[in-house]
Amino acid sequence: MIKRTYAPMADINVTNLVDVILVLLIIFMITAPMLQSGIDINLPKTRAAIQDDLADGVVLTIDNKGGIFIDDVWVNLPDFEKTLDGILSDKNSSTVYIRADSGVVYGKVVNVVARIKEMGIDYLGLVTSPVENGKKRRGK
Repeated sequence: MIKRTYAPMADINVTNLVDVILVLLIIFMITAPMLQSGIDINLPKTRAAIQDDLADGVVLTIDNKGGIFIDDVWVNLPDFEKTLDGILSDKNSSTVYIRADSGVVYGKVVNVVARIKEMGIDYLGLVTSPVENGKKRRGK
């Protein structure tokens, strides 16, 4: 009888590993655009833009059509105060950040700010986008 000796195989079969990696890559390519939440707005640009951490307050967004969103959920104007008060109490916060599109009518933003002030909100911030070139201009 012939005695066979088996030597350990030093090659790694990576075919299954490549298959799994390609499937995960396809899944991430499909889901990555969906992870960007928020309403698409064009923020006004200023040199004095301050990068605050918006996670500790409620983000109120006014889009270019005048729609009001509290934390990315559309809110009807008559129910605005009740909804905002409920979300503020859930988050245990008294901070509201307003992200208004640069094309929104000024009166719409003033109306929302007035309603927030009537509610007794302590801190109200306006979110802006920084200007790309850092050159300062003097007024004409």
